[in-house]
Amino acid sequence: MDWLIEPFEFAFQQRALLGGALAAVALSLVGTWVVIRGMSFLGDALVHGVIPGIALAILFDFNVLAGAAAAAIVMIVGINLVHRQTAFSEDTGIGLLFVGMLALGVIVISRTPSYSGSLTSILFGDALGVTAGDIVILGVLMAIAVVASALLYRPFLVLAFNAQKAKLLGLRPALAHWVLLGLITAVIVGSFQTVGTLLVFGLLIGPPATAALLVRRVPVMMAVAALIGVTSVMIGLVISFHLGTAGSATMALVPIVLFFLVLTARSMVGRRRAATT
Repeated sequence: MDWLIEPFEFAFQQRALLGGALAAVALSLVGTWVVIRGMSFLGDALVHGVIPGIALAILFDFNVLAGAAAAAIVMIVGINLVHRQTAFSEDTGIGLLFVGMLALGVIVISRTPSYSGSLTSILFGDALGVTAGDIVILGVLMAIAVVASALLYRPFLVLAFNAQKAKLLGLRPALAHWVLLGLITAVIVGSFQTVGTLLVFGLLIGPPATAALLVRRVPVMMAVAALIGVTSVMIGLVISFHLGTAGSATMALVPIVLFFLVLTARSMVGRRRAATT
């Protein structure tokens, strides 16, 4: 068991585990709704969309979380504007803003003196550089995700399957949709320093998608997704320590590998049952 315990003998590894676990729980809870509603493309676009705000914050030396949040708001408003003012589907606006915001972010970053270092930090995070302040922020975000998922469970659930029915039941689907967008934005912005903007998507989608293969009920799916997310962080840090790989990338890869392992196992079981009937 020494190989499992050894990585966490260091304080920075312990902070990485705690920060990563808090981020994983928040991302998994919110990511469950993203998977159920088929909003993965929007989630991916938001992950990229915060990059210009972070880059501007670094360039002009102000709070990066504020910059990321402002960029995400601009992107959401832009997507909504394209959808409402044209005959294009929402995916068109998402695609346009996806590429535009990513390109703008890289352009802004290229103006910073430490271009390569800044770009690497923003895109891939620094799991081993998690501070006590980061842990506090992640703890608050996790609490918000838990409370919001509990209090707004019914509106989110009905909206996920039938927006018209949600309106008839007086659940205000438009408001529920915007609150969910706000939650997605918050967990992405709060987690980017731990796992990076490009890799946060792995923990947002991977654990809930894997949980959806295993269970049907949404509350159970959330619990299983959170467990998978936290386990992925721990496994990722252990692998990273022993193999010398990038911590953030390894944490983000583990839930994706788990998804395909579960998918393969489920397919094999399904074929075996079909063969015996």
